[in-house]
Order: sequence, then structure tokens, then C-alpha cells
Amino acid sequence: MIPLLRQDVSFPQVDQALLSPNGLLAAGGDLSSTRLLEAYRHGIFPWFSEGEPILWWSPDPRMVLFPKEFNISHSLRKILRNGRHVVRFDSAFEQVMRACAAPREGQSGTWIHEEMIAAYCELHRMGYAHSVETWLDGKLVGGLYGMALGRMFYGESMFSRRTDASKIALAHLAAQLTRWNFGMIDCQMNTPHLASLGAREIPRKEFIARLQDLINYTPVTDWRFDDDLYT
Repeated sequence: MIPLLRQDVSFPQVDQALLSPNGLLAAGGDLSSTRLLEAYRHGIFPWFSEGEPILWWSPDPRMVLFPKEFNISHSLRKILRNGRHVVRFDSAFEQVMRACAAPREGQSGTWIHEEMIAAYCELHRMGYAHSVETWLDGKLVGGLYGMALGRMFYGESMFSRRTDASKIALAHLAAQLTRWNFGMIDCQMNTPHLASLGAREIPRKEFIARLQDLINYTPVTDWRFDDDLYT
């Protein structure tokens, strides 16, 4: 059995999460900004399908990308240097979320439904949630979105409409976060795609310890890319 959350925004200790399914910690509650921020501060995130109770997770181990360890292939580096793509922060946050929510091959549904979109758009308005967008010839062709607290970034989802468009966004994010001394990008779950980009698993205990240090740094308020990241 897992705890059922009610009015109180506090969460159980993450070491109480189930082993199977890995990391399931609690159910219920709401997606208010107060509760979501409390969750992220403790290494917890929501993940559930539309029509289901809200489910809260803290898996062990945790997939993370240390920004300095982002793996840039030779072909991706050539794309980054050719200057055709424009990469921006926060110019199309809701568009990015809705693109991430679009049906994908082999999937019957999405966990990024209207309730989630509304909740994260509110966090975006508050300055906590951010999008990274890849533009080509004036069109949005890829990107990602996530949360930032202090010097910690929590990746949520990404999408591509052109080859490598989400990789371009993530490469720029990793490079800029390195300059800002961010310590980790949370990737939540292990996938071969993330591993190929340099992400790796660490024990939840280590993740939480690093997290508790990083979230206490002064937050970045001017989310703009440096012009010379890949020149």
C-alpha cells in the first residue's frame, strides 16, 4: 500500500517508495504549484495517465545527466556549428509541452494531458518551468521542457520534428547550464537514448544529497543563451 495524499502538501520520505513499480511513493493530492515545488525539492515528480489518480515517484537508482558529461557526437557537433538552427529559452513554452504530448509511434496515449499542461504553464509564469526550443526557418522543430530550482534542472520531456532537433536543444541546455554551474539534469528514468547522450544512473541516496545542496543556490533569473556556446 502507498500513502494517499490529502490537503497537506508534505510527502512521505522517499526511502518508503516501492521497489515495484520502482519508485512509486504516493497517490492523490493535486498539482498545485505549492505541492509541485515541494515535490521537486525532495526529488519527487508526478507521472500518471489522464483519468488515473495522481501518482508520485522517486525511483532508485535515478537517471541523471551531469551537464559537463553531455556526449556530443561528431555529426551533432557539425550541426551545432553550421548555425542553421536557432535555439531559444522560453519563447514557446506551451507549444513545447503540447508538442511533447503529441502521440508517438507505438504509444496509445500520453501522460502530458491538460491538467499537467495547466500546472506547468503556471510554474512557467512563476519562473520555475522553462522550455528550450530548436527553430529552423522560423518553425519550431524540436525542444524540451523542465523545472529549475537553484542550480538543479529537472528534465521532463522532449520532442523532435526534424532529425536531432531535441539533441540540439539538449546540447545547448547542457552547455549553458555548465556555464551557470548547474550540478545535474534529472532525467528520471533510464532509456538507451539518454544513456547515449551521457546520462547515467546514480543511487537515489546520492541523488537526494546532491539535490539538497543544489536547490539552495541563488536561482538564475535571466534565462538567455550565450552567443558563443558553439562558435
